[in-house]
Amino acid sequence: MEQILPWLISLVSGAAGGNIGGALVKGLGGGFKTIVGMLGGLAGGQWLGPMLDMAGKLGATGGNIASSAGAGAIVTAIVGMLFKKKSP
Repeated sequence: MEQILPWLISLVSGAAGGNIGGALVKGLGGGFKTIVGMLGGLAGGQWLGPMLDMAGKLGATGGNIASSAGAGAIVTAIVGMLFKKKSP
């Protein structure tokens, strides 16, 4: 369970960040924002957080939440802008 919990935290935090980032860019469906946010949060929590030493600054769980939510929001906003640009 100790190995699965950080992944679950990353998924949930990324989904929340994705919904926040998707709210900034109009035109994305709710389920799409959540899924893209989860993927971004997973990458952010497992890759970006340790790279920026977020655990040293905010603690292990706090760093995971912050990096996952931030990455989920950023990835969702970028994907939203790309879809917005391609659609007529």
